[in-house]
Amino acid sequence: MTAFYAEHNKVFVAVDCIVFGFDKKKLKVLLGKRQMDPGRGEWSLYGGFVGENESIDEAAYRVLYKLTGLKHIYMRQVAAFGAVDRDPGERVVSVAYCALINVSDYQEDLLKKHGLEWVDVDAIPKLFSDHNIMIKKALTLLRMHINSEPLCFNLLPDLFTLTQLQLVYEAILGEELDKRNFRKRIKAIDTIEKTELIDKYSSKRGAALYRFNRRMYQEYPTFKL
Repeated sequence: MTAFYAEHNKVFVAVDCIVFGFDKKKLKVLLGKRQMDPGRGEWSLYGGFVGENESIDEAAYRVLYKLTGLKHIYMRQVAAFGAVDRDPGERVVSVAYCALINVSDYQEDLLKKHGLEWVDVDAIPKLFSDHNIMIKKALTLLRMHINSEPLCFNLLPDLFTLTQLQLVYEAILGEELDKRNFRKRIKAIDTIEKTELIDKYSSKRGAALYRFNRRMYQEYPTFKL
C-alpha cells in the first residue's frame, strides 16, 4: 500500500452473490444464516470482501466458486449498494452479482457445509441489510433481458422439454404464458434444436427433448423470443 490518499477515510468493498436455481417449478435463491457480526443469525446472501490484489469480478468468481464448487457459470453484475448506513458494522460498499445455475449440478454437501437453503423467490424472509433489495433488482434485471438473451438455459439441464422451458420462463416472469404461442415462438429460434431423444420420466406420453446450441449462439449471438 502507498501513502497516497491518506487524508481520506477508508471504505470496505464487498461482493454479494445472488444465486438463482430452478427446481420443482419454482425459481429459488440460495440463502443462509449470517455467521459473523453484525447480524449474526440473520438470513442473508452469501458474499465476501474484495481482496487487496483482486478485482471485484475476481472476488465474485472466487466467492461463487467457494459457494457452488462450479466454474464457468453465468454471472452478471447487478448494481452497487453504498448507502452510508447499509452495514451497521463499518462503512461498506457492496457490489451485487447475479448467478444462474442448474440445481442438479449443485452438490448437496455444500448446502450443509455453508448452512444454505434453496428458498422460493416468492417466500424470501427479511434479510440482513439491503439484501432483499439486491434480489429484487436482480429479478428485475432478469425480466428485462429474458426475451433477448438465452438466460433460461443456465437453469436447465442440457436436454429439456418445451414444458420445462416454459415453466422456467413463467417462474422468472411471475406469470403464466400461453402454451401455443410460447411453443410457436420457441420453434422459430434456430439455436433451440429438437433432438431425437424422448423424455419418458416427466411425461407419461413421452415428450421430445430439446437442447440449446451454445456454439451456434457464440458464432451468431442473436436471440429473440
